[in-house]
Amino acid sequence: MTPTETKRYVHHAQVRYADLDPQQHVNNVRMLTYLEDARVSFLNLGSVARGDGFGAMVVARQEADYVAPLLPRTDPVRVELWVTQVRNASCTLAYEILDDERVYLKASTVLVGFDVATQSARRLNDTERALLAEYS
Repeated sequence: MTPTETKRYVHHAQVRYADLDPQQHVNNVRMLTYLEDARVSFLNLGSVARGDGFGAMVVARQEADYVAPLLPRTDPVRVELWVTQVRNASCTLAYEILDDERVYLKASTVLVGFDVATQSARRLNDTERALLAEYS
């Protein structure tokens, strides 16, 4: 990795028959589920119980650009994500769903730290900032 490249978190998604729409490509909502699965896997880095993981986060905004249809396949696709911005109480993740030949989707999600007890936004802590910095 060169100094200008950002470390990406990689999650593999298996295309299932149930993911297909009547046009026989992966439904747009299922593509967002692939992003969610990757995001949940990423947010499970570390352990909240040990104090070195992510606390509660909620999605505040999500954008997706469908670049190419994702067709039925036996090999999983990669969902790669990285951090593009860290603010006081939020961060922005960027994603690509791709394989070695093409990109199928480009997306971004704004996550906000969330205090479950008060049901309100909270600031990101130093541990979360350090984990996010690894993928910035």
